[in-house]
Amino acid sequence: MLRYFLSRLLVAIPTLFLISVFVFMLQKLLPGDPILVMAGESRDAETIAFLREKYRMNDPLIWQYIYWLKDVLQGDLGTSLRTGLPVTELIAQKLPVTIQLAVMAMIFATLCGIPAGVISAVKKGTFWDYLANFVALSGLSVPNFWLGIMLILLVSVNLGWLPASGYETPFNDPWRSLQTTLMPAFVLGTAIAGSLMRHTRSAMLSVLQQDYVRTARAKGLREKIVILQHAFRNALLPIITLSAVMFGELLAGAVLTEQIFTIPGFGKMIVDAVFNRDYAVVQGVVLVTATSFILINLLADLLYFVLNPRMRASL
Repeated sequence: MLRYFLSRLLVAIPTLFLISVFVFMLQKLLPGDPILVMAGESRDAETIAFLREKYRMNDPLIWQYIYWLKDVLQGDLGTSLRTGLPVTELIAQKLPVTIQLAVMAMIFATLCGIPAGVISAVKKGTFWDYLANFVALSGLSVPNFWLGIMLILLVSVNLGWLPASGYETPFNDPWRSLQTTLMPAFVLGTAIAGSLMRHTRSAMLSVLQQDYVRTARAKGLREKIVILQHAFRNALLPIITLSAVMFGELLAGAVLTEQIFTIPGFGKMIVDAVFNRDYAVVQGVVLVTATSFILINLLADLLYFVLNPRMRASL
């Protein structure tokens, strides 16, 4: 397993390097001059010259990247032009919010999508199959922003069950935190549940036609054991990969959902940073998001290795 992990890590390192180059160059392609933003409305020539020297803007581009990468490797992602706070501090404030929302959305999607996909495959051609497909397609088709607005009107305005917007950390008030994140997590989880259901159904239908499943049934094993221990375990492999990709996308920030429910997560922060031309924050968020995405996929590869005996036998 260690050998497999190191091989995957060797692939991840150059990927992270290329991402860092892309993130740095992205700032240079954005319109506007951050130095002019920092100089304020007066834009005094001496102030501008001082800031350009301080932030090494007069150096060649390659040296600017090397200085920036050196700071990043030391944990310094720069300073926000708008608030004056370190970007690492801002990310430390917003990242737990997005992680909480992403975990809740994935829990909902997993508990709904995977069992529905298994039932749909086992009951192929029946009412339950058509119902599961209808619900899954509805979750994939309905836009998140429309579903979020409808939930606010129904659940918050008309029924008064949950708050329409805002956020509370689970450390201050766990019950209030659950109330404020329940609807946005449901909105995010519907589309993911639909995708998981469709992929689970497809994987299960493929596995149920394999010879080892027919052999297990011929041995007289109970159908429940055949489905769960033989079929579902092998169908789970592509589902793990899909779940990792979906979770990585959630960590990138659900921009529309966070805006609708006023959730102070990654999505809202990067939108505000782009509008305010806060380039250091944009760089930091994109870099952290890309790194998290790679690490999550690395974890998915390790789970794939653990669950797939053929990969272990090949090493």
